[in-house]
Amino acid sequence: MARPAPADLVAAAASASSTVVSVRSVPWWGVLSAAAAPVLLIGGWTVAAALQPGHFDSVTATISALAGYGARDRWVMSLGLAGLGCCHVCTSLALRPAALPGRLLLMTGGLAGLVVAANPLPADGGHSGPHTVAAAVSFVVLAIWPIASRQRGSRVPLTLRLPGSAAATLTLLGLLTWFGAELWAGGGQVGLSERALAGAESLWPLAVVLTARLRPAGATDDEKVR
Repeated sequence: MARPAPADLVAAAASASSTVVSVRSVPWWGVLSAAAAPVLLIGGWTVAAALQPGHFDSVTATISALAGYGARDRWVMSLGLAGLGCCHVCTSLALRPAALPGRLLLMTGGLAGLVVAANPLPADGGHSGPHTVAAAVSFVVLAIWPIASRQRGSRVPLTLRLPGSAAATLTLLGLLTWFGAELWAGGGQVGLSERALAGAESLWPLAVVLTARLRPAGATDDEKVR
């Protein structure tokens, strides 16, 4: 039997190397940032609401009201929003198994969240242009990043395959539609719909990271290290 030519050996080595890269996992700091995101958001609005005088109705009042001028201890929710944005940026950098367009959208959502935190609502209950635009951008891109992050392959995590990513985007778009309808109609569940949307958008990156951390069956030692 003829020995393989050196060129064939080089090509095989290159192919193996590219396979290793394609199944890289998420580093530990990516897991930390993804886990911290919902804690900062949900914990932030829970603690901030408890600090408000009287009864704060989370069903009708928005998250932004807790960070707006005039709110008591508004720094709590402001810190939660800023921390959420930073977490999304860090997670996007760590989520190497995801497609680049999805990672860029996740990063954009995080950066928009930082703009939201830096532009609180006025004390008189009015509106802030930068706050409103940044919030809208954040909600939209965080709803569509799952489908943009999809990948192909037998070793791709379930949350990054087409069925999982499409289901996530459809669910998030449904929640976004509910929130938009409440805002447009002046409904009595603006706060509830916003919390459902924001909470779900903060949890999906964690779900993707956790499934990506599971090593595919049959992975080599090099793949596990990477």
